[in-house]
Amino acid sequence: MTKLNLLLAAAFKSERSASRKLAARTGIGEEQALRATLLQRAGAHGLAHLLEQRAALAASETARLAARDARRALARNATTGKHDGPPCAWRAWFDGSAHPNPGRCGIGALLTGPAGELVEIAQPAGYGNSSEAEYLALIAVLEAALAIGARGLSVHGDSRVVIDDVNGPASAGAPSLRAYRTRAQALLARIDDACVRWLPRHKNQAADALSQRAVAAFGPADMA
Repeated sequence: MTKLNLLLAAAFKSERSASRKLAARTGIGEEQALRATLLQRAGAHGLAHLLEQRAALAASETARLAARDARRALARNATTGKHDGPPCAWRAWFDGSAHPNPGRCGIGALLTGPAGELVEIAQPAGYGNSSEAEYLALIAVLEAALAIGARGLSVHGDSRVVIDDVNGPASAGAPSLRAYRTRAQALLARIDDACVRWLPRHKNQAADALSQRAVAAFGPADMA
């Protein structure tokens, strides 16, 4: 670093501005003007002491900014991880719809595998409420995963009711959903390293579209 660049790096904005005015007023060079300005600011301690102080200040600010960026990166990773979890070989998304609620039910699900496997489910599911439809969608995608031999499976849904119910203790479960929970947990137990996680609704649009397609395809026979 040249002497001028060293002085520029150490000078504050106001000091650089003052040195430019000094150079313009007296006709001296930029480096000489900046040195004179910094010497005046340093006072009895001398220029070397001032430069040392400014270098320490710059290092402290660089460290502070690096720590801030690291905290932000960790926060972003934590937010992503909270919804998506660690990478898995197989991933699935499910959703259920009832129109009205209770009413005609449709289930939708998507299952993907590490070798490009893709299974889509869009089926009418009789008559019931939205939680029952969500559970039926979860059960359908677990059955599909078991049939295809999936392992290391991460299943995602946007129903807090179903996610909390299937992951929680039996004593805390909803009595009206007990049969669905028992069936889903039995399927999960047969799939190696399977888990069920909640994610926001806007991240579950593919499964939602499949469930809505199933409701739209509802016919009289599906009410039986």
